Amino acid sequence: MGVLMSRRQTVERVQKVSLAVSAFKDGLREQPSTRRRAEAGTTRQGTLEQEVQEGEEEALAGPSQPEESSASKAAWERLRDGRGVEPEEFERANRFTPPAFIRPKRQLHDDEPPDISLEQREQIVNDEMCEICEVWTAESLFPCRICHRVYHDGCLRRMGYLQKDSAVEVTETAHTETGWSCYYCDNLNLLLTEEEMYSLMETLRNCKIIPGVCLTLDDFLHYKHQVHKQQFERTMPEAQEEQAALQFNALDPDKKGHIEWQDFLSHESIQLLQKIRPQNALLRLLTPKERERARAAFLALDQDNDGFIGEGECRQARHTWFRKHQKEMLSCNVSISHVGPISEGSPASSRNGKSPEKILPATKQEETRNIDWPRFLRENVAYILAARPNSAALHLKPLA
Repeated sequence: MGVLMSRRQTVERVQKVSLAVSAFKDGLREQPSTRRRAEAGTTRQGTLEQEVQEGEEEALAGPSQPEESSASKAAWERLRDGRGVEPEEFERANRFTPPAFIRPKRQLHDDEPPDISLEQREQIVNDEMCEICEVWTAESLFPCRICHRVYHDGCLRRMGYLQKDSAVEVTETAHTETGWSCYYCDNLNLLLTEEEMYSLMETLRNCKIIPGVCLTLDDFLHYKHQVHKQQFERTMPEAQEEQAALQFNALDPDKKGHIEWQDFLSHESIQLLQKIRPQNALLRLLTPKERERARAAFLALDQDNDGFIGEGECRQARHTWFRKHQKEMLSCNVSISHVGPISEGSPASSRNGKSPEKILPATKQEETRNIDWPRFLRENVAYILAARPNSAALHLKPLA
């Protein structure tokens, strides 16, 4: 109980500081105009010519901080701090304050290969108390499918992370094979360090991308062309443009004609991680649940138990196990501790008599190329991370 009370006191203190800082900033913005009104009301000694001159000066100077600029600045601050929604955008009654995320820091030995054994299985243990309120209420807790945290749906709703239909989605998927990702794991942007985040923000600024705004196909292709030209100083080839168009379609599974900002941000975040960090550093981001799922996938493909699989089988895993599963594939009679893949012979994959996605047959060259467990992990780690968000969008489309 003492921990619970200290957390509430901390939240209240953060809310008070946030209110004080917001009021101070608002006061600074309004101070010049307020001061001018006060001086005009007290002195009233200026002539008509002076008033006209002051009006002309104000007109030439323009507004000190336009409303659009203020909103844009707030959006960039949310992007920098990894916050999806500001506390001010919620009704304050019965609301918890969303946490201030701390971005990770690169460690000295991150680029060295981690020791992830195929034979040594890892025990998956979830927390016993809600991450938010630190209270244990047994079966009413919803586990994250990526990390060890568990949550009350009521606490998530008071935090502002469950709204409208999302609450139903959590209760329906949290105890299935697909599972549900908590607000830490759902946001791929939180994997970026401060330096990497500033690099991404600079790219978005240079390409005139406004945070929080949906992107159409033309916007997405224009952005990809600009990024390619800035990086390579030449026009993007037609083949890469076609691949970018396929990625847009993967980010727009409902065919709405645009992609949501959060999906675009997740896609760009995983793309940046692939460019900047080596595969060994990405492997260190995997959680025990993700490593166990990868083990189950590899062992299911290694039929002769010789420790090797074919290139075509590795590509098959990339297109099935390490991507989003469709909602109609869910099975509600699955234990919440299950973290393995949905195999082709399972009832989930054979429903309606067809697999979720048509996999291209492997070529002879792919069949003869053997892949061991470490290489299997390195080549698929980006797709494992890209499958974290709850969104149905495919944030990193595998190459055909």
